[in-house]
Amino acid sequence: MSLAGLIKGNPAIKKLVHRLLIPKGEARPRLWVKLILNRFFHHRGKGSAIRRYTRVDVLPFNKFELGDRSTIEDFSTINNGVGDVIIGNNTLIGMGNVIIGPVNIGNDVIFAQNIVASGLNHEYRDISMPVHRQNVTVGQITVEDECWIAANVVITAGVTIGRHCVIAAGAVVTKDIPPYTVAAGNPAKPIKRYDHDLKDWVRV
Repeated sequence: MSLAGLIKGNPAIKKLVHRLLIPKGEARPRLWVKLILNRFFHHRGKGSAIRRYTRVDVLPFNKFELGDRSTIEDFSTINNGVGDVIIGNNTLIGMGNVIIGPVNIGNDVIFAQNIVASGLNHEYRDISMPVHRQNVTVGQITVEDECWIAANVVITAGVTIGRHCVIAAGAVVTKDIPPYTVAAGNPAKPIKRYDHDLKDWVRV
């Protein structure tokens, strides 16, 4: 049995390892994890940058990848505690973004300011328990290549945004958006699509 299998298969060992990585009641990894352990597990591409005031809460048991020439700006939070966070090449994660895995962001993507993309949800159906004690669910978020996500957008768990989409400022994306689409509103709905025959954007 592998070391990972041994840890996952034994609740007591799993709890001990978890406490070695993360203080009780927190989501932020211990300093030794950030400074030493993560260097062996995560990939930073050539020319990539994570600004000084970014909170990078990444752990070794899920992936964190930042592609070539990609940047994560100040005051953002990146968290891979419940799922991988993968960011492609030539992609900008603007100031004040919150990205909670599982999230896969493609190449040549622009995330503007104050965007929340969270693949994590909390269960709430059992009214005999506080929400924070109930299980969490996860759903993969995928943002394909060449998208522009404008300021203050929320992308909910399980959503795929297709290639070369534009999501208008303040939109709440709760369902998949097809490629080459402009979407706006709460919930976000397509307002334009690119017509490859007309070679122009047309209203829908």
